[in-house]
Amino acid sequence: MSRSIVRQSKFRHVFGQAVKAEQGYDDIRVSRVTWDSSFCAVNPKFLAVIVESSGGGAFLVLPLIKTGRVDKNNPLVIGHSGPVLDIDWCPHNDNILASCSEDCTAMVWQIPDQALSRPLSEPIVVLEGHSKRVGIVSWHPTARNMLLTAGSDNLIIIWNVGTGEPLITMDDHPDLIYNVSWNRNGSLFCTTCKDRRLRVCDPRKREVVAERLAPHEGIRPMRAIFTRDGNIFTTGFTRMSQRELGLWDPTNFEEPIALLELDTSNGVLLPFYDADANMVYLCGKGDSSIRYFEITEEPPFVHYLSTFSSKEPQRGMGFMPKRGVDVSKCEIARLYKLHDKKCEPITMTVPRKSDLFQDDLYPDTAGPEPAMEPEEWLEGRDDDPILVSMRQGYVPPKSRELKVAKKNVLDSRPSTRRSMSTCDANSLPSCLCLPYFPSSLFFFFSRSCLPQHLSSKLFSSFWFVFVLFFSSCSLSLTCLSTCLSSFSFRIPFPLMSFLSPSSPTGSASLSLFFFPSRLSFSFPSSPLLSSLASVD
Repeated sequence: MSRSIVRQSKFRHVFGQAVKAEQGYDDIRVSRVTWDSSFCAVNPKFLAVIVESSGGGAFLVLPLIKTGRVDKNNPLVIGHSGPVLDIDWCPHNDNILASCSEDCTAMVWQIPDQALSRPLSEPIVVLEGHSKRVGIVSWHPTARNMLLTAGSDNLIIIWNVGTGEPLITMDDHPDLIYNVSWNRNGSLFCTTCKDRRLRVCDPRKREVVAERLAPHEGIRPMRAIFTRDGNIFTTGFTRMSQRELGLWDPTNFEEPIALLELDTSNGVLLPFYDADANMVYLCGKGDSSIRYFEITEEPPFVHYLSTFSSKEPQRGMGFMPKRGVDVSKCEIARLYKLHDKKCEPITMTVPRKSDLFQDDLYPDTAGPEPAMEPEEWLEGRDDDPILVSMRQGYVPPKSRELKVAKKNVLDSRPSTRRSMSTCDANSLPSCLCLPYFPSSLFFFFSRSCLPQHLSSKLFSSFWFVFVLFFSSCSLSLTCLSTCLSSFSFRIPFPLMSFLSPSSPTGSASLSLFFFPSRLSFSFPSSPLLSSLASVD
């Protein structure tokens, strides 16, 4: 008798959820360029989306907090003369963005902290070195101001953006380059090419150090990314056009570590990798779902977790760096899904009941500080990213108010009763409490006694129950009200003009104060009231 064993993983119950409509970004005309790019880039400050534009290429940059409908006249970044194909935020400066275009150039932009007030057309540097369109831009993960570009001229150029000069040029690819991915410390990068080869390149040696022919047998485009362990995760197609994924050891390309068939579809799978959780999110262009997997060291090495599904297909996708997620909600990833005319954030959350910071979900992650300078990297130095604690981004929830279901008996202590007959008439207060009011004085007022505007408002909003009973010494009045704490009004008393001889209009001011245990009437002081109150 076999017994199934459930694999233990803290990410086994990760679920995706789209944010509310008002927290998205509407009326964005996403680019329709036929290029297998994500069309979106995001960091903890800004969202950038490649958009449709006449007379050249443009992209939209919005502060993350500027959600809702985007003004059709919102300023754009419009420096390129051809359609923009790819954009990428600098990992070491949240205000620096790189873009590339069909105009054979790559540009680097400085985005102000506040929203753009006018179109931005002047980049801080223009990188010209390709003879054909430039389709890929990728920042070095650890060195300052280093940018990689790849174009349809089959060249890969690594630039020092600080000086605008090319540092390294590689021409080892005979055909169109589909994608480029750096490893964790930036010593190597892997590429996929139209010649169906997966390559691992050492840019400082200017050579290909490992190569695999047809990791996926299909002829459609492939994608490849480095994992934190140094392995390579790939997506591609089988000979029967089924989409599949693979995990490879670059030191031994003979056999894959794992190879898994997914489904039959034409959309290219774009992988987004979370190095801290060792998870991969697969987003297919034209799909309406996001699959996510966990990579581990035990078989089958690539574990399917779950799928987030929605109704509308995606045109592109952006992936938030780990330091931009909300740790107070146990959010481990956030993706920005592009529709035809909007961008919809999708949060990936681990369900936890505790409000405390979850150390196991948030190890130290790559921070914005570069580990070295371009000159040090060229000399052969390799450094991992400088890590920062996610605890700094943790915002504890507001303290919960303690709510006691039962009434505290100490709050309802009986007050000491005092005989009104022993009080001096001249020392009576102007506010007389009805529970102590003599029985010889009886007030009855109805709806007709109140002004019309106050009567309709008062009696249509609240229910009052008056229980009046007489005894030899007092009149008890009980007033029940659900939501009124205090109000006062003026009530005409033509029959009681003698209460206040100084009132020429024959009316008395009557104020009602509702407390938990008593109702008080306030009248102007008068000799008659004092004498009535002294009646035993």
